[in-house]
Amino acid sequence: MPFLREKEPVRGVAHNVLPGISRLVARNPGMMTYHGTNTYLIEGRDGLTVLDPGPDDPVHVRDILRAAGSTPIRWIALSHTHRDHLGATSELVSRTGALIYAFRHPAEAGFVPDFYLDEGSEAAGLVALHTPGHASDHLSFAHHVRGVGPILFSGDHVMSWSSSVVDPPDGDMRAYCGSLKRLLDRDDVAYLPGHGALLGKPRVLVTEMLAHRQARETEIVTRLTNSPATVLELVELLYGGQHPILMRAAERTVLAHLLKLRFEGVVQEYEAHWAPA
Repeated sequence: MPFLREKEPVRGVAHNVLPGISRLVARNPGMMTYHGTNTYLIEGRDGLTVLDPGPDDPVHVRDILRAAGSTPIRWIALSHTHRDHLGATSELVSRTGALIYAFRHPAEAGFVPDFYLDEGSEAAGLVALHTPGHASDHLSFAHHVRGVGPILFSGDHVMSWSSSVVDPPDGDMRAYCGSLKRLLDRDDVAYLPGHGALLGKPRVLVTEMLAHRQARETEIVTRLTNSPATVLELVELLYGGQHPILMRAAERTVLAHLLKLRFEGVVQEYEAHWAPA
């Protein structure tokens, strides 16, 4: 797939990525987070919106406040409530008094935003699109940048550096593929993802992602036609030799595919083994 790679960004510095939008990369690099979580500072008439405050890291909160300077942070918008996006929210609120926008049904137990967002809700110049799959509460945010056109803050739904992990039960492969398909009907000129660099011509990658998922399902069914297998056996056949962290992610994603295929009546499970229906 046409993924992008970039040099490690300078830490603690907000880089302008589009007019009125800066990107600050948190200090949480890893095999699942690339260089780190992207925190976006979006300029508005009355102050800044911070999209995804990032992990629970006081240094990152300090970086956000320094980047904002004298411009007040009025709002916080969350793409979803995974800890690498949500973690710094509480401290940032305590330091700024900003109001939080998030999906109406947060996946994080006990998390209560100030304002609940549904499909089509508007918040500080952003329009929410419910794009579940990676997480049940995942939102992408549509935004129009003057002189550029329509863009999408795509969170972890579509990232420029890698495909997303779909981890049941909160992760759902049927929902993920459906959310990808709906993006193909949009005319966004760029995506700003939750990890990795700005993605131009995003429909190319979204099309490739869907084709990859469909090919993976075909491969799973072919393997099961030859012989019933457990999830772990399928993972070894499909991904053998990868790093243990990646193998764990692959296990969850293969299970997500199997659950989707079972719902569609293509496969069945018995005694922890999967086979064609």
